[in-house]
This record gives sequence, structure tokens and C-alpha cells, in this order.
Amino acid sequence: MLTETQIRAAKPGEKPYKLFDERGLFLLVSPDGGRWWRFKYRLEGREKGLSLGIYPDVPLKRARERRDEARRLVADGIDPSSRRKAQKAALADTFEAVAREWLDMKRKALAEVTSDKRLQRFEAFLFPRLGRRPISTITAPELLDALRRVERHGKNVTAHRLRSESGQIFRYAIATGRAERDIAADLRGALTPVVVKNHAAITDPAGIGQLLRAIDSYQGQQTTEAALKLAPLVFVRPGELRKAQWEEINLDGTEWRIPAARMKMRETHIVPLSRQAVAILRDLHSVTGPDGYVFPGLRDSNRPMSENALTAALRRMGYTGDEMTWHGFRSLASTALNEQGFPPDVIELQLAHKERNEVRAAYNKAQRLEERRKMMQSWADYLDTLKARINNS
Repeated sequence: MLTETQIRAAKPGEKPYKLFDERGLFLLVSPDGGRWWRFKYRLEGREKGLSLGIYPDVPLKRARERRDEARRLVADGIDPSSRRKAQKAALADTFEAVAREWLDMKRKALAEVTSDKRLQRFEAFLFPRLGRRPISTITAPELLDALRRVERHGKNVTAHRLRSESGQIFRYAIATGRAERDIAADLRGALTPVVVKNHAAITDPAGIGQLLRAIDSYQGQQTTEAALKLAPLVFVRPGELRKAQWEEINLDGTEWRIPAARMKMRETHIVPLSRQAVAILRDLHSVTGPDGYVFPGLRDSNRPMSENALTAALRRMGYTGDEMTWHGFRSLASTALNEQGFPPDVIELQLAHKERNEVRAAYNKAQRLEERRKMMQSWADYLDTLKARINNS
């Protein structure tokens, strides 16, 4: 029988060698110093082997316990090696395992924040209840029960998103041979309908002018002030503005190129910068430049401004969530630009909405950038006019 002292004293040789314990247990010592527990057994007249772990992670006492567990299986006519493979396969077929596999596959096609939010939804609501279940055994009523618990937390939209995403996971499981049908499809119409509510935004000219005047009068952190002033001029998505980096911005070339990795549609987006936008950024460059985040966090400059920074500023200015949101700057620009008669395609391109026709999309991006430059400068001048009109009233 082996002892811990013998094991610790064992030195690697030129070739692998074995230190035998008893009842089929031995330690394989490799030339690189690795020590692997092995169990040798016979079943149906054939000699087989089973790995029991690495020493010292698995000490001698635990290795013997694992050997005894394997011997009991052999005595019952069960192959411990085949059983282990079956257990691993079962773990790979759980709802959580398949979901994480699908989420990882989709991660490359989505913005990081979108992928993270997807994973957080599953970790918070579905993995705790269904994660360990083999995906093929989950029934429609069980998934519905889990989703209704989400609804009872007041998260109706989240419940609908989870149903839709679960459907994609079940279809992926079908394609990979781990499920036979999409039970999420049976739940269409089973959840409380979502009441669609657009992002609150001010769209009438007088209201826009008053908002711009309030922004100019806002007193707070310089980065927050600059972000507030820039938001209506560039009307990008909140995350795209918050995470802007100086290396993306060419002030002399009056252009901001947002990399594909940060865009919802995973394509590089060009934002022509008006004279007004360049002036705001030049003032800020001396404070937060020349590299890193344009709008760094207050507590940690290595992180971007928080998601709530501009929302909180709007609230301090007296605008409620039913009147104006950070995302509302996009609705504000879209509505006003369309009313002014700019080509819808040009507006949609600048909003970075998905162009379904890929050929048309390539043509638009190549041929309509100059139109977008003129539109963005005209838009900035129009906002100045609205602000002055309010000031003079």
C-alpha cells in the first residue's frame, strides 16, 4: 500500500512509471512531474481504466474513496467509465448549458452590453428554476410558471423577452440533437400583453428650444454638461455616447467613427460633427483628453460615465420620465428632421437603423455621407435658431 510519504518522495523519471496501491489503484508519475491517479479494472473479460484525478488535488484517502465507489459499480455490472461519460453528456444537455452555449454563439453578433443583459436575465430568472434540468424534459407549463414569476415581479417586458429568447434556445437544442420541439412556441399569447411605450421625447419646436435653454443653464460636472449639449447634436444611442473615446474622434476632420463592436447593428457608424459639436468637444478635450473616454466616470476615469448620469441631470432640470428621456434625443431629431423634409433614407442612416437591403445599404453608406454632413450642420444651426427664439420670447 502507498503512503503519503512515498508519494511526496516520488521523483519524475525519463519515462512515466507507476506506483501501485491496491485493488487496482495506482499513481502514474510523468516525466514532467505530473501525478495522475488511475484505477484499473476488468469488466466482461476486458481490462479498462478510469482517471480519478490529480495528486495533490486529490489526496491518497480521496483517491481510495473514488476507487471504492468505482469498484461497487463494477460489482453491479456497471462500467464506471461509461457512466461518467453519460453524466458529462447529461450535464451538457441541461437548459443552462445549452443556453450558455447559444448565448456565447450569439455574442459576436451583438453589442457587449446587449449580450451581458441577456445573460443577466437568464441568471436572475430562469437558470435558478430550470437551469439544471435536461432541456428535453422541460414542459411548456413549467416554462410558463417560471415566466409568470417574472411577471409577478412587475417585469412584463422581461418575461416576453425571456420567452422569445428561450424559443431560440430550444430551436438551437433541436438543431444540435438535444431537444425535439420548441415548447416556448406553445406559450404565444399566454403572457400578459406588453403595452408599448415609446421613449418620452419633446418634439415641438417651442419645447425643444426650452429644453436647449435649460441645458445651457445647467450647472453640474463639466463632463455631464458637455454630454447634455452634445446629445441633441449627434443623437446617437445612450451607450454609444457614454462610451465614446477620443481615439474615435477626428476634430480636424469633423468626424466621429464609432467602431462596430459598440454599435447595436455591429457596423462602424460615422457621425459627421457640426461646428457646434466640434466646439463642445474641443473645450472638453483639454479636460478629459487626449485619450481614454470622452465622458469618463466621476469616481473612476477608466470607466465611462454611468448610465444614469444624463437621466439624473434631466430630472434635476425639471423634466420627468414622461416628458423627456436620454434616448428621447433620437426621437426628437428623427421627428424634427422628417418634418423639415430631409430624405428619410439619410435620416435613417444617421440614426444607424438597420438597412434590410444589403446592396442598397452599401450604396447609401458610400454615396450619402456628404448629404449627412450637410444635414447635421443644418440640424445644429436649426437648434441654435430654436434656442435663440426662446431666448428672445
